[in-house]
This record gives sequence, C-alpha cells and structure tokens, in this order.
Amino acid sequence: MKKIVSAMIAGIMAVSLVACSSTGGGSAAGGSEAAASDMKVAMVTDYGKITDQSFNQTTYEACKKFADDNGIEFTYKQPATDADADRVASIEQAIEEGYNVIVMPGYAFAAAIVETAPTYPDVKFVALDVSEYDLFTANGEKDFKADNVYSAVYTEEGAGYFAGYAAVKLGYKKLGFLGGMAVPAVVRYGYGYVQGADAAAKELGLTDVEIKYVYGGQFFGDADITAVMDTWYGAGTEVVFACGGGIYTSAAEAAKKVNGKVIGVDVDQAPTIDGDYGEGMTVTSAMKGLAPTVELLLSAIRDGKWDDYKGQVQTLNLVSLPDSTQWADSFTQDDYKALEEKVLSGEIKIDNNTEAEPAVENVKVDYQGAIKG
Repeated sequence: MKKIVSAMIAGIMAVSLVACSSTGGGSAAGGSEAAASDMKVAMVTDYGKITDQSFNQTTYEACKKFADDNGIEFTYKQPATDADADRVASIEQAIEEGYNVIVMPGYAFAAAIVETAPTYPDVKFVALDVSEYDLFTANGEKDFKADNVYSAVYTEEGAGYFAGYAAVKLGYKKLGFLGGMAVPAVVRYGYGYVQGADAAAKELGLTDVEIKYVYGGQFFGDADITAVMDTWYGAGTEVVFACGGGIYTSAAEAAKKVNGKVIGVDVDQAPTIDGDYGEGMTVTSAMKGLAPTVELLLSAIRDGKWDDYKGQVQTLNLVSLPDSTQWADSFTQDDYKALEEKVLSGEIKIDNNTEAEPAVENVKVDYQGAIKG
C-alpha cells in the first residue's frame, strides 16, 4: 500500500540488542551463513494459524511471496500448542531441516528466541512484535545478547489513534473496543483508539461519544465473546474495533444481526469481513506494515546487508489506514493525510504508555476488564 511504503523508515528508532557476538555452541544442519544462494526461509506461527486473516496469514503470505519471487525454498511450522516448548520445537525442527532464516510473528516468541538464538549462531532470526522488554523478561530480567536476531516493533498507538479519530469524524458516537489478550501491542492499539476518538470529539465539540472497552482474553472469537458483542450492539454500539487476530468473528457475527459496523486490525480486513459478513461492514482497519517489514528484512539477507539490521530492535512508524476506509466529506483521504503528517512530525503526540489508561476529556470510556482469563 502506497501510504505504508511512503511512511516506512521515515520514523525508525533502533535499539541495539548486542554489541558483541552471541555465545553458545551448535549450528544449524547445513547452517552456513545464509546468502542469496543458500537462503532457506521458515516461518513459525504464533497463537493463530496461517488462515487467521490477520497477523499470521499476512506474515506467511509475505514470506511465501518473497520466496516464490526469488526462487528460495520456504516452509512454515505451526507449534502443537501455545507453549514455549512447542515454539522451540518448531524452530528447531525447521533448523534441522536446513532452514537458516526463521521468521516469527508475535511477542510470545521471546522465550523461544532466548533459548534458540545463542545455540544456532549461523541462523538468522527475524521477529515481529518482540520488544526489548519481552526479551529482557524472557531472559530472567537480564540483557539478551544475540547478534543473529532482528525484531521490528510498531507504534500501534498511532494506528489505533487513526481508527478512533476516523470513527468519530465519520459520525459514530457509540464505539467499542474488543481486544484479544491484554498484551502491549493490543493495549497500544486500544489506548490509541481512545485517544483518537477523544481528539476528534474535541474538534467537533462533542460531549456524547461513548466507548465500551473489553479484552476477550484470547485471539479468537467464540460464543461467549459473541454474546457480549450481541449485548453491546443491542444496546446501541455502532462500531467495534476488533483487535486480536480471529476475534473479529465475534464482533462481525453480532454486528451482522443489527447492521452494525466493525474496524479491522493489523491488515486491511475489509475484503475478509465484508466478504463473509456483508458488504460495507468494515469502516476501516488499523494497519501496521507486516508485509513490508518481511520484504525489507528478507531482501537485506538476500542482498548481503544483514549487518545493517542484526542485533537490533527497531520501532517502525509503519502504521496507516487502508484505501478501503469508508471516506466521507466529514473525513476525506486528504484529511487523513494531514492527520498522518501531524503525527509523524510530532505535532500530535500520542501516549504509548500501556500501564495506565489514557487521560481523556471529551469521551466517556467504560472499561469492562476481560471476558475470559
């Protein structure tokens, strides 16, 4: 998407993971330094499957496209469970099969990276959404040293802000936020959403914007979560930001019954949600540039430029709304571009604190905790 590509690297903050080589014995089977000629890519899934229409699927499709375009061998592994041991087992299985570039989407890979990266120094580990804090915590609150690891994290609060701002500008006053699990990335999306709605309400002089806010406690929808969404939509909620992999199904199922609306997450979910639940259901999607990140890093490895990225956690300002957004005179694409420029320039500052609920003055937020867990 043009907006994503244009914003890429415009606001990158890099944090060094290491200043020296990682220690540890062992190497991958066939584990010579990956170059264009012997590069073999394996993606390991996070909580969801490669058909989740979100985080895992986008990462999988980006890896597969790169591999197909470049004649590179590619596979994916799905851990047997969500346990760290099974993530490690999937990574090691791929390495034993000769794959020397491992792509891992999701913060939950922190412990697996800490365990496997030092053991396989000739394998390159590309992580998405694994923060320096995640690695620090997984390593027993000690600095983690591994110069064969790169991770991209994102300013989700920006994407959430755009979505909340757009929703209010487009005329919605009864909003909802349905998060998956209350992990930092999801919290940033949600708190950004609240801040964006508050800013738009202030600009419009509104005092009657309300937001219901809850976490599902999982990254997929089910009957229990759908029942809560039925209650919300039945009581007047107009649009719900469904933020957490396949959890959008519960919001969409409930919305369909009353002609409600949904906001997607991570990628442009309009084709999926509208296709499965009804044309025009998706107001917009709060996106972050997963596919461009995969393309960037795999290209760097192919081109022998891994040294420019290794041992770093980089925060990418790769966030945007898609062209499929239901633009209107009250919020046009030009209005969005102007808003995006103000955020990127720092004129608009968005709080990324995940420890405290954002301060708001113009919207009422009903924090309802978690449905499960």
